[in-house]
Amino acid sequence: MANNKPIDTLRDGALKATIWERTSEKGPFFSVELSRSYRTEDGTWKDSSSFVGDELLRIARLASLAYDETLVHREQARERERAASPEPNAGRLA
Repeated sequence: MANNKPIDTLRDGALKATIWERTSEKGPFFSVELSRSYRTEDGTWKDSSSFVGDELLRIARLASLAYDETLVHREQARERERAASPEPNAGRLA
């Protein structure tokens, strides 16, 4: 399952934590990209993964919130997998 869009984005001003769902042979996993948005002189929006001192505690808080959010998404993915897989005794008469 290729997903080109993030499943969630948490923000604190120009800082953001973008959560992505990926799939491997072992199933889905979640990664987080931490960045700071800024505007160039010509008005184009860009992202940077470099932070200045007063942004560090805010980015740490976003990372913590993103971790909590990935736990929620991980549990939802497990529930989807359980719902999609047949029960071990499905179709058997007792």
